[in-house]
Amino acid sequence: MNGLDWAVLIAYFGVMVAIGVWSHKRVDNVSDFFTAGGKMPWWLSGISHHMSGYSAVMFTGYAGIAYTYGVTSFITWSFPIALGIAIGSRLFAPRINRLRSRLHVASPLEYLKNRYNLKTQQALAWSGMLLKIVDVGAKWAAIATLLSVFTGVSLNEGILITGVITAIYCTIGGLWADALTELGQFIIQLLAGVAMFVAVVAELGPYGGFFGVWDRPELDGHAKPLVGPYGTVFLLAFLFIKLFEYNGGMLNQAQRYMATANAREASRSAKLSAVLWLVWPLVLFFPMWMSPLLVDAKKPDGSDSYALMTEQLLPHGLLGLVIVGFFSHTMAMCSSDANAIAAVFTRDVAPVLSKRARAWTDQAGLIAARLTTVIFLGLSMAVATQVNSPAFKDIITVVIKWVAGLMGPIAIPMMLGLLRQFRRSGPTAALASWSMGLLAFWLVNYPIHWNVDGGVPLQYQVSIPLAVSLVLYILIGYIKPEDTPERDALIERINTDGDSAAVAVPGQAEPAEPKTVA
Repeated sequence: MNGLDWAVLIAYFGVMVAIGVWSHKRVDNVSDFFTAGGKMPWWLSGISHHMSGYSAVMFTGYAGIAYTYGVTSFITWSFPIALGIAIGSRLFAPRINRLRSRLHVASPLEYLKNRYNLKTQQALAWSGMLLKIVDVGAKWAAIATLLSVFTGVSLNEGILITGVITAIYCTIGGLWADALTELGQFIIQLLAGVAMFVAVVAELGPYGGFFGVWDRPELDGHAKPLVGPYGTVFLLAFLFIKLFEYNGGMLNQAQRYMATANAREASRSAKLSAVLWLVWPLVLFFPMWMSPLLVDAKKPDGSDSYALMTEQLLPHGLLGLVIVGFFSHTMAMCSSDANAIAAVFTRDVAPVLSKRARAWTDQAGLIAARLTTVIFLGLSMAVATQVNSPAFKDIITVVIKWVAGLMGPIAIPMMLGLLRQFRRSGPTAALASWSMGLLAFWLVNYPIHWNVDGGVPLQYQVSIPLAVSLVLYILIGYIKPEDTPERDALIERINTDGDSAAVAVPGQAEPAEPKTVA
């Protein structure tokens, strides 16, 4: 990097902070901070939903997969996400929006106390918060790794720089700041991604051009959709995981649906995000697929290939823009995660731990939300310094094995609890699904050592915890149904609009609403 690249990077940080300060004017209470008061346009929600699903792991861990295996990086990652969100646009997005518009909650988990019981809500809340700390820690480590390649700053210094900048704007402006910065970040990464795509295409002439490169020996097997550890079982498991994760199972995406005005707008938001996930990653991945022709990765997993290619192909100024693109993805995801976890803690956990929290005024609740955001970011930054330790191994292991493997047991009771078809599944089914899923994750990752490549294959590490949770949630619901009139009424309010579902639910008050199309 030279002075021009640094100027681009510093200007980007300045704009992010300025947006946070401007968004501060739009935040008057906890609802504004966590769900934008239900006033976010569907197109902004959709772009924000899309951007908050990326991080610098795309340009490190998944760049390594693309460098080694090729097209399978798209087939087994962004394609399942696009398909999962498209399904969720009808199945989950409208129902999650009604959590705010009909039940008047500000946290995605707030409804679980009435859907199941307090114990279930607390189990999912605490495990979800702990998993998010590890998840976001991996994202900080990824962006710090890229920053060290370009600038020479240490891993810890990179984590500190990005974490502090993110903490400033998302703590001041809440979800509005997250969404507006993500809109700016989307524009930046659009320019950066196209610049990198054009630069790589321009370099392919000696290698056979855009269509002729696939026959090169360096790209042997790169055109195959499913190779290496990323086979059919992995693809199917990832589809189910991403169906739950990117429709609200990891909490931050649920807030984008809650922030829109109504269920129809939430559905449109999800459809926009699905289209972006289907199309845009192709532009980002193509340079990564070509990277074996252009650079020799220094790391065994190829995770530095994209950064090396960027340094080699782009002039100063554009180099700074691409680095800003790396930051934009990571800061978008981490800030949205911080806001979601702050919502869970202040709305779901703090009132259980403290009587004073139950009587917080709007101002006190807002202060607590901002303080929680800072604490969460600090803890995740501390974890980031340990991501490359033996406990976690590397960035892609955290993202695929830990986060994907543990997400299912947390998300299944939350997401399936929204649907009428699973109304028989109550607290027993939810807690058994959650606890046995976590146990299954521990068993397949630690005590059990199958004689396949020295351990349990990756696809089973990811899919077994999800399968255990899903089967137990459904099976126990039929063996021991726990549906009650109160729980059925709650589910009806989530599944329909208008007066037809206006049945009283303990602890939830709702004004009369006009009848609308469900």
